Amino acid sequence: MKARTVRGMAGATAAAVIVTGAAACSNPGGGAAAGAGAADSAVVGIATEPESLSPLLGYGKDGNSKIFDGLLAHDAGMKLKPALAESLPEVSQDGLTYTYALRRGVKFSDGRPFGAKDVVFTYRTILDAKTNNASKSELDAIADVTARGDESVVFTLKYPYAPFAERTVLPIAPEHLAGGQDVNSGEFTTKPVGTGPYVLTAWSKGEKLSFKANPTYWGGEPAVKKFTMAVIKDDDVRATRLRSGELDGAVLPPNLAKGFKADTARKTYAAKSFDYRNVTLPTEHPVTGDTAVRRALDIAVDRATMVDKLLEGAGKTAYGPVPTGSPWFAAGTERAHDLDRAKKILDEAGWIPGADGVRAKNGVRAAFPLWYTSGDKLRQDHALAFASDARKAGIQVTTESGSWEVIEPRMRTDAVLAGGGSPADPDFDQYLTLNSALAGDGFNNMARYDNPAVDKALLDGRRSADPAVRKAAYDTVQHELVKDPGYVYLTHIDHLYVVADRWDGPSTQTEPHDHGLGTGPWWNVESWKPKQK
Repeated sequence: MKARTVRGMAGATAAAVIVTGAAACSNPGGGAAAGAGAADSAVVGIATEPESLSPLLGYGKDGNSKIFDGLLAHDAGMKLKPALAESLPEVSQDGLTYTYALRRGVKFSDGRPFGAKDVVFTYRTILDAKTNNASKSELDAIADVTARGDESVVFTLKYPYAPFAERTVLPIAPEHLAGGQDVNSGEFTTKPVGTGPYVLTAWSKGEKLSFKANPTYWGGEPAVKKFTMAVIKDDDVRATRLRSGELDGAVLPPNLAKGFKADTARKTYAAKSFDYRNVTLPTEHPVTGDTAVRRALDIAVDRATMVDKLLEGAGKTAYGPVPTGSPWFAAGTERAHDLDRAKKILDEAGWIPGADGVRAKNGVRAAFPLWYTSGDKLRQDHALAFASDARKAGIQVTTESGSWEVIEPRMRTDAVLAGGGSPADPDFDQYLTLNSALAGDGFNNMARYDNPAVDKALLDGRRSADPAVRKAAYDTVQHELVKDPGYVYLTHIDHLYVVADRWDGPSTQTEPHDHGLGTGPWWNVESWKPKQK
């Protein structure tokens, strides 16, 4: 068949997002920041850490994992570029075959050569039913992956999947190591070996991840020889340690980042993102399961005030998973704050205010809990603002905080202040959060949302290569969310980072929800150079 070459995808086609995941609580000691301030070292504070460092279990699936490389990667403008592949893939005319020619001479950090067998092993292992990879459905389009010699790999798809090339930023694992142990519990999950610019030297869970430059990296040995990520869940602690000099950089919420505005030794970076905060409205709760309640809450919230007061302008109002500035946004789905209309919807649905102002229907009080993760000030602020707005409409929301271990078992019936968002492609986030087939599947579709029109549109969007068909499909999803919200989307958040101004090279990309290891101004730390004095 006649082949064509995939072009790099800009702005609206960046790395996928992981829906809210577990975060470990930490307050690492001074050792976690050893090397802060050194010319050839960098220590940064992040809010979360992965559960595993194996790409076979989902680590780095959106690219930029530091330890590994994918077949493709993203440049500063979020366009796809070759990594372990020597060029962008050739795609058959029917969109069902992707052929990647592999870069020659690449070695894993243990000195063993990289080849086609490693690519085949990685993808086949992830798709294996015995592999505990929660993101397995993201590769649903793959029918088979085969090696053509040792320097070429061919993916055969079940259906034309327009954003498939974006899925191949997924890191490649070495078969000679990972293939000889239990994929779910073997040593490789905590002591990985890859082809990337850095080598993991230590991982103290809940405290820090330490890396050293890979001297044999195919892209050239990094100038930053030691790189440490201190896992500090609490925003205030992270800011304090940055100010004390224990950290060279950190991700911070807007109210804490502004405290460094006048600091001439540090620079603040604002990364535009598709990252949103929303409230899950579980369909199996007697209150949030009522469509009228969901519609009322969707317009009772004052999104603009949240952006102004909680984000201090570092973000925008959210009406769904797609930001208003994206070409994928469906014009006309904006919802104005309308408390009077919200009250009317509730009145007409039989939710009548009681003596205390809280509504009730058939003996059921309009009340439910809303959980947020401890130490996350932004989520706490969003949760409190949502509860305040809901109370004005006659709905009592009680905010509760806890770890994900506490929250996850309650997600079936309790609301959660959640997050998500992916600039790579609308399929990446929406299929996982809105598809009824994934209801209750870990952190996928946390609200157990079930809308047949949305399910059909999600399939149409992922299985068509026609841009017009895909735009229409995702427009349908957004319009359905107006009529039948499964979540109340609140804000899209700009990510703010404060970094010591000692290097040339830090910059930002358009970011997904997840931020920490693969995003932030250190997305390209392997390219940083110490500033000349």
